[in-house]
Amino acid sequence: MDIRSPRVSELPVLQDIERAAGQRYHETGMPEIAEDEPLPLDVLARYQRDGRAWVAVDTAGIPVGYLIADRVDGNFHVEQVSVHPGSARRGVGRSLLEHLAGHARSRRVPALTLTTFADVPWNAPYYTRCGFRVLDESTLTPGLREIRAREAAHGLDRWPRVCMRRDLCR
Repeated sequence: MDIRSPRVSELPVLQDIERAAGQRYHETGMPEIAEDEPLPLDVLARYQRDGRAWVAVDTAGIPVGYLIADRVDGNFHVEQVSVHPGSARRGVGRSLLEHLAGHARSRRVPALTLTTFADVPWNAPYYTRCGFRVLDESTLTPGLREIRAREAAHGLDRWPRVCMRRDLCR
């Protein structure tokens, strides 16, 4: 699987991937999540310029999945990872996470973190299979607490959410 930085011209494709991937949330009774708009192009462009965005591309070089990450409390925080449903269940998301893990290790970043829905099969249970563990509320860093507060203000706490961490360097 080829993973690279997205081209500026591909940023609208990332939005399309996000919209298509989000449709699965209708299956879980979460239509608000399914219909939530993706990040604006200017925000995606900032991730791309800062070297914190990656795409997985098919054999024709077309993006089929993407990941964007922030630096939070000394770690890389997975802000978003999405795979187009037409390419789902082929290891695209895992490959993107592994790419970020390699990127983080090369910079001696100790861990990856993320926040996600606890009970959605392709969220917390999936990330557990990818080596992440759920963090206890008492172990959350200030940055993760801030992210969770923003998510709660956005209404995401309507469904159970968790913070997760994958240690990279010991």
